[in-house]
Amino acid sequence: MTRKMSIVLNIGMAFLLGAVAAIATPVTEAPVWAAEDNPVAGLKEAKIAFDITAGEPGHMLLILDTIEETRESFLRQGITPRFVLAFRGPASLLTQTDLSRFKPEDREAAAKVAAKLKQLRGTAGIERLDQCSIAMRGQKVDRAQVSPDVTIVENGWITLVGYQAKGYAYIAP
Repeated sequence: MTRKMSIVLNIGMAFLLGAVAAIATPVTEAPVWAAEDNPVAGLKEAKIAFDITAGEPGHMLLILDTIEETRESFLRQGITPRFVLAFRGPASLLTQTDLSRFKPEDREAAAKVAAKLKQLRGTAGIERLDQCSIAMRGQKVDRAQVSPDVTIVENGWITLVGYQAKGYAYIAP
């Protein structure tokens, strides 16, 4: 065996042994926050304004499900959620009731979004569902077609500034 081949073989064996050691190492649970390190320790409430612009029904469902999971997690930790969901841009199509505006293959998911919005609106911790009227105009959404579970606001940006001034965290999923 040549010296060059011997070096390559030794390097290969070192990588192989490293991989075996990594695989053989037991997996431990993720560390639990120590009380003094927990960023939500001592919180009584969590005020969040979600700025939602996703116009694809499947993506919107994922966002809404994640917001719901976050709400439930806060409740489990004894923290009162105070969430506002603000819809702008392409998301405006998903706050209206006219499913004919969607491609046939997206209508079922759009109907699920409508059902999820209705469910969230009646859920403790969801304070408001706001729809920007400027975005409605841009997306050609008729006021009469907006879900009764959604409040139409004049300007979504101004509304979001107001929530932030009142201590709401801003999250754009």
